[in-house]
Amino acid sequence: MIPSSYPPATEIARLTARMLLEIKAVHFNAAEPFTLASGLPSPTYIDCRKLISYPRIRSTLMDFMAVTVMRNAGFEAFDNIAGGETAGIPFAALMAERLALPMTYVRKKPKGYGRNARIEGAMTEGQRVLLVEDLTTDGGSKLSFVDAIRETGAVCADTAVIFYYDIFPETTDRLAAHGVRLHHLCTWWDVLTEARASGAFEAETLREVEAFLTSPRAWQDARKPA
Repeated sequence: MIPSSYPPATEIARLTARMLLEIKAVHFNAAEPFTLASGLPSPTYIDCRKLISYPRIRSTLMDFMAVTVMRNAGFEAFDNIAGGETAGIPFAALMAERLALPMTYVRKKPKGYGRNARIEGAMTEGQRVLLVEDLTTDGGSKLSFVDAIRETGAVCADTAVIFYYDIFPETTDRLAAHGVRLHHLCTWWDVLTEARASGAFEAETLREVEAFLTSPRAWQDARKPA
Protein backbone atom coordinates (compact mmCIF):
# COMPACT_ATOMS: atom_id res chain seq x y z
CA MET A 1 0.00 0.00 0.00
CA ILE A 2 1.30 3.43 -0.92
CA PRO A 3 1.83 5.41 2.31
CA SER A 4 -0.32 8.51 2.72
CA SER A 5 1.48 10.34 5.55
CA TYR A 6 4.47 12.59 5.02
CA PRO A 7 6.64 13.24 8.09
CA PRO A 8 9.32 15.88 7.64
CA ALA A 9 12.75 14.70 6.49
CA THR A 10 14.29 15.63 9.86
CA GLU A 11 11.85 13.38 11.72
CA ILE A 12 12.40 10.55 9.25
CA ALA A 13 16.16 10.85 9.85
CA ARG A 14 15.77 10.87 13.64
CA LEU A 15 13.43 7.88 13.73
CA THR A 16 15.52 5.89 11.26
CA ALA A 17 18.61 6.46 13.40
CA ARG A 18 16.64 5.43 16.49
CA MET A 19 15.53 2.17 14.84
CA LEU A 20 19.07 1.31 13.75
CA LEU A 21 20.30 1.86 17.29
CA GLU A 22 17.41 -0.07 18.82
CA ILE A 23 18.18 -3.26 16.89
CA LYS A 24 21.93 -2.80 17.46
CA ALA A 25 22.70 -2.43 13.77
CA VAL A 26 25.12 0.37 14.75
CA HIS A 27 28.56 -0.57 16.08
CA PHE A 28 31.08 1.93 17.47
CA ASN A 29 34.53 0.81 18.64
CA ALA A 30 37.41 3.26 18.60
CA ALA A 31 39.73 1.07 20.70
CA GLU A 32 39.55 -1.84 18.25
CA PRO A 33 38.48 -0.33 14.90
CA PHE A 34 36.68 -2.34 12.26
CA THR A 35 38.43 -3.07 8.97
CA LEU A 36 36.53 -1.87 5.91
CA ALA A 37 36.52 -3.58 2.53
CA SER A 38 39.19 -1.06 1.47
CA GLY A 39 41.45 -2.42 4.23
CA LEU A 40 41.27 0.89 6.10
CA PRO A 41 40.24 1.15 9.76
CA SER A 42 36.98 2.68 10.97
CA PRO A 43 35.47 3.13 14.45
CA THR A 44 32.00 2.75 12.90
CA TYR A 45 30.16 -0.13 11.29
CA ILE A 46 26.52 -0.45 10.30
CA ASP A 47 24.61 -3.60 9.39
CA CYS A 48 21.47 -2.59 7.49
CA ARG A 49 20.84 -6.20 6.44
CA LYS A 50 19.71 -6.82 10.00
CA LEU A 51 16.61 -4.70 9.33
CA ILE A 52 14.87 -7.45 7.34
CA SER A 53 14.40 -9.46 10.55
CA TYR A 54 12.28 -6.75 12.21
CA PRO A 55 8.86 -6.51 10.49
CA ARG A 56 7.59 -3.35 12.19
CA ILE A 57 10.84 -1.49 11.60
CA ARG A 58 11.34 -2.62 8.01
CA SER A 59 7.73 -1.70 7.19
CA THR A 60 8.11 1.78 8.67
CA LEU A 61 11.42 2.38 6.91
CA MET A 62 9.98 1.34 3.55
CA ASP A 63 7.10 3.77 4.11
CA PHE A 64 9.72 6.43 4.83
CA MET A 65 11.65 5.54 1.67
CA ALA A 66 8.51 5.58 -0.47
CA VAL A 67 7.42 9.02 0.69
CA THR A 68 10.98 10.37 0.46
CA VAL A 69 11.34 9.24 -3.15
CA MET A 70 7.88 10.46 -4.17
CA ARG A 71 8.42 13.81 -2.50
CA ASN A 72 11.87 14.31 -4.04
CA ALA A 73 11.49 12.71 -7.48
CA GLY A 74 7.75 12.70 -8.18
CA PHE A 75 4.68 10.55 -7.64
CA GLU A 76 4.75 9.00 -11.14
CA ALA A 77 8.52 9.16 -11.66
CA PHE A 78 9.29 5.43 -11.99
CA ASP A 79 8.21 2.34 -13.92
CA ASN A 80 10.47 -0.26 -12.31
CA ILE A 81 12.23 -0.81 -8.96
CA ALA A 82 15.64 -2.52 -9.15
CA GLY A 83 17.58 -3.94 -6.22
CA GLY A 84 21.35 -4.23 -6.18
CA GLU A 85 22.73 -7.70 -5.39
CA THR A 86 22.49 -8.72 -2.62
CA ALA A 87 21.59 -6.31 0.16
CA GLY A 88 19.30 -4.20 -2.01
CA ILE A 89 17.09 -7.05 -3.17
CA PRO A 90 14.72 -7.36 -0.16
CA PHE A 91 14.31 -3.59 0.12
CA ALA A 92 13.60 -3.29 -3.61
CA ALA A 93 10.92 -5.97 -3.30
CA LEU A 94 9.28 -4.11 -0.41
CA MET A 95 9.45 -0.80 -2.27
CA ALA A 96 8.00 -2.32 -5.45
CA GLU A 97 5.09 -3.69 -3.42
CA ARG A 98 4.40 -0.29 -1.88
CA LEU A 99 4.56 1.59 -5.17
CA ALA A 100 2.73 -1.13 -7.14
CA LEU A 101 5.58 -1.38 -9.64
CA PRO A 102 7.53 -4.23 -11.28
CA MET A 103 10.64 -5.36 -9.40
CA THR A 104 13.96 -6.48 -10.86
CA TYR A 105 17.44 -6.97 -9.51
CA VAL A 106 20.94 -6.31 -10.78
CA ARG A 107 23.81 -8.74 -10.39
CA LYS A 108 27.25 -7.49 -9.40
CA LYS A 109 28.61 -9.28 -12.47
CA PRO A 110 27.21 -11.57 -15.20
CA LYS A 111 26.39 -15.01 -13.80
CA GLY A 112 28.70 -16.71 -16.32
CA TYR A 113 26.26 -19.15 -17.91
CA GLY A 114 22.89 -19.27 -19.67
CA ARG A 115 22.00 -15.75 -20.81
CA ASN A 116 24.98 -14.37 -18.90
CA ALA A 117 22.62 -11.68 -17.65
CA ARG A 118 23.13 -9.01 -15.03
CA ILE A 119 19.45 -7.99 -14.90
CA GLU A 120 16.99 -10.51 -13.49
CA GLY A 121 13.30 -9.92 -14.09
CA ALA A 122 11.58 -7.90 -16.81
CA MET A 123 13.20 -4.55 -17.60
CA THR A 124 12.41 -2.88 -20.92
CA GLU A 125 13.80 -0.05 -23.01
CA GLY A 126 12.67 3.38 -21.89
CA GLN A 127 11.55 2.32 -18.41
CA ARG A 128 12.44 4.76 -15.65
CA VAL A 129 14.19 2.69 -12.99
CA LEU A 130 14.79 3.45 -9.32
CA LEU A 131 17.86 1.63 -7.96
CA VAL A 132 17.34 0.60 -4.32
CA GLU A 133 20.17 -0.36 -1.97
CA ASP A 134 20.65 -0.64 1.78
CA LEU A 135 23.41 1.98 2.03
CA THR A 136 26.07 3.95 0.23
CA THR A 137 29.53 5.03 1.36
CA ASP A 138 31.23 6.82 -1.55
CA GLY A 139 28.70 5.88 -4.24
CA GLY A 140 31.14 3.77 -6.25
CA SER A 141 29.24 0.48 -6.29
CA LYS A 142 26.05 2.23 -7.43
CA LEU A 143 27.61 3.28 -10.73
CA SER A 144 28.17 -0.29 -11.90
CA PHE A 145 24.53 -1.14 -11.18
CA VAL A 146 23.35 2.03 -12.95
CA ASP A 147 25.44 1.18 -16.02
CA ALA A 148 23.99 -2.34 -16.16
CA ILE A 149 20.47 -0.90 -16.03
CA ARG A 150 21.22 1.64 -18.76
CA GLU A 151 22.66 -1.08 -21.01
CA THR A 152 19.11 -2.46 -21.34
CA GLY A 153 17.94 0.85 -22.77
CA ALA A 154 16.20 1.77 -19.53
CA VAL A 155 16.73 5.08 -17.74
CA CYS A 156 18.25 5.22 -14.27
CA ALA A 157 18.69 8.68 -12.78
CA ASP A 158 17.86 7.97 -9.12
CA THR A 159 19.04 5.69 -6.34
CA ALA A 160 17.48 5.36 -2.89
CA VAL A 161 19.18 4.02 0.23
CA ILE A 162 18.28 3.69 3.88
CA PHE A 163 21.68 4.86 5.08
CA TYR A 164 24.16 7.31 3.59
CA TYR A 165 27.56 7.79 5.24
CA ASP A 166 27.68 11.53 4.36
CA ILE A 167 31.34 11.85 5.34
CA PHE A 168 33.03 11.69 1.93
CA PRO A 169 32.37 14.97 0.07
CA GLU A 170 33.00 13.44 -3.33
CA THR A 171 30.03 11.05 -3.13
CA THR A 172 27.21 13.24 -4.40
CA ASP A 173 29.49 14.84 -7.01
CA ARG A 174 30.49 11.40 -8.29
CA LEU A 175 26.87 10.33 -8.60
CA ALA A 176 25.80 13.65 -10.12
CA ALA A 177 28.56 13.42 -12.73
CA HIS A 178 27.01 10.08 -13.71
CA GLY A 179 23.54 11.63 -13.90
CA VAL A 180 22.28 10.04 -10.67
CA ARG A 181 20.47 11.65 -7.73
CA LEU A 182 20.78 10.13 -4.26
CA HIS A 183 17.80 9.81 -1.89
CA HIS A 184 18.45 8.65 1.68
CA LEU A 185 16.77 8.38 5.07
CA CYS A 186 19.58 9.07 7.53
CA THR A 187 23.33 9.53 7.90
CA TRP A 188 26.09 8.93 10.43
CA TRP A 189 25.45 12.45 11.74
CA ASP A 190 21.83 11.57 12.52
CA VAL A 191 22.94 8.37 14.24
CA LEU A 192 25.56 10.23 16.27
CA THR A 193 22.97 12.79 17.42
CA GLU A 194 20.49 10.08 18.42
CA ALA A 195 23.22 8.01 20.11
CA ARG A 196 24.11 11.00 22.27
CA ALA A 197 20.47 11.70 23.11
CA SER A 198 19.81 8.09 24.10
CA GLY A 199 23.11 7.41 25.89
CA ALA A 200 23.66 4.36 23.71
CA PHE A 201 27.47 4.63 23.91
CA GLU A 202 30.04 6.11 26.26
CA ALA A 203 30.90 9.78 25.78
CA GLU A 204 34.55 9.06 24.93
CA THR A 205 33.52 6.61 22.21
CA LEU A 206 31.18 9.19 20.71
CA ARG A 207 33.91 11.83 20.76
CA GLU A 208 36.23 9.52 18.85
CA VAL A 209 33.46 8.68 16.37
CA GLU A 210 32.83 12.38 15.80
CA ALA A 211 36.56 12.90 15.15
CA PHE A 212 36.40 10.18 12.49
CA LEU A 213 33.25 11.54 10.89
CA THR A 214 34.68 15.06 10.78
CA SER A 215 37.92 13.99 9.09
CA PRO A 216 37.75 10.31 8.07
CA ARG A 217 40.83 10.25 5.83
CA ALA A 218 43.05 11.82 8.49
CA TRP A 219 41.69 9.46 11.17
CA GLN A 220 42.39 6.46 8.94
CA ASP A 221 45.84 7.64 7.88
CA ALA A 222 46.85 7.95 11.52
CA ARG A 223 45.85 4.33 12.17
CA LYS A 224 46.88 2.52 9.01
CA PRO A 225 48.68 -0.77 9.65
CA ALA A 226 52.44 -0.35 9.46
